[in-house]
Amino acid sequence: MKKIKLGLAVQIVIGLVLGIAVGGIFYGNPAVETYLEPIGQIFLNLIKMIVIPIVFSSLVVGVAGVGDIKKLGKLGGKTILYFEIITTIAIIVGIAVANIFHPGSGINIHELSKVSIKNYVNTATTTHHGLADTFVNIVPSNFFEALSTGNLLPIIFFSVMFGLGIASIGEKGKPVLSVCQGIADAMFWVTNQVMKTAPIGVFALIGVTISKFGLASLVPLIKLILTTYGAMIFFILVVLGIVAKIAGTSILKMLRILKDEIIIAYTTASSEAVLPKIMEKMEKFGCPKAITSFVIPTGYSFNLDGSTLYQSITALFIAQMYGIHMSLPAQINLVIVLLVASKGMAGVPGASFVVLLATLGSVGIPMEGVAFIAGIDRILDMARTVVNIVGNSLAAVAISKWEGKYNHVKGQEYLETIDKMEKIA
Repeated sequence: MKKIKLGLAVQIVIGLVLGIAVGGIFYGNPAVETYLEPIGQIFLNLIKMIVIPIVFSSLVVGVAGVGDIKKLGKLGGKTILYFEIITTIAIIVGIAVANIFHPGSGINIHELSKVSIKNYVNTATTTHHGLADTFVNIVPSNFFEALSTGNLLPIIFFSVMFGLGIASIGEKGKPVLSVCQGIADAMFWVTNQVMKTAPIGVFALIGVTISKFGLASLVPLIKLILTTYGAMIFFILVVLGIVAKIAGTSILKMLRILKDEIIIAYTTASSEAVLPKIMEKMEKFGCPKAITSFVIPTGYSFNLDGSTLYQSITALFIAQMYGIHMSLPAQINLVIVLLVASKGMAGVPGASFVVLLATLGSVGIPMEGVAFIAGIDRILDMARTVVNIVGNSLAAVAISKWEGKYNHVKGQEYLETIDKMEKIA
């Protein structure tokens, strides 16, 4: 009798379906949260445990391979320019969708359940700063403090400088480079082992989510959910699809490569959960290590397409819910505020929600309106996380193409390898 072998994606989907079933059956039962949440948290902690060592070691090896500060500066400039263009398009798409479909019109505020947003308000108040402060904070005063807090931007900055230092001392730096390469290889092995537990982690996390909120809580805000999901699907297939075409690939190929990571990102609502794997996969897909290890981690702070798309739709949703008409100049101001705030809040826990609060206060929309959507934020967060990881994966391909270093042959060979593996499975 032939043994049936299920691929990781199938196992994750099974975990997802079982989690939804358990959450639905035991809706409102605190036992689900008591027993399943620790399991889900352990899975997320396992991922967070390996993110920083992989980012640090991969960046050092990649930058040392470039070895030229002028080339690296050129790469950094192109990357930031690309991020700003795509992020601006995401905000404009969100505003256009909200203006066309009016998800907030005709909603009775009194029918919506209200959730406390006090913690988010406090965070928005205490951490609100401008774009200049964000760039100042990129430079770490204490590298080990940045490591302990998991703040990626200072870690990226130090890793880049350290990699350039290793390259500049030539032969003396080779032993250190070998150690960093060894760390990177070892941590990718650890990642592959951790990913084997993903179906269990997904089962636990989605089970807790469904048991907490249930499906009934979605009904009053179903128009906002559908509008947001529709906008995000449009952004991936059309906007990122065009970018992929220009970069010489296809967005459908990208989605196929990232299918496991998309399911994990969606169910965990955590971009960090898939950072190591998308770096590994984009390198196999034909992107140089130096570009992949720089672009993708940097994108986690500067290229949050799904988050800015969500923020623009939700800001207008709340305005429409309160019957506030936003003129064209006011909406242009919203675009500018979101562009700045989305960078200024990078790395803050619950950043998308915090950015939304800071934005509303700046454009004259009642901040209290956020309390009405807090209950479904997890559902929206799951979708925006998927857009974030697809956008950042594609960014590595686009920048590689722009630099003239994208290896089409390697990318095609990787796709053929995936074909063979799927046939075997």
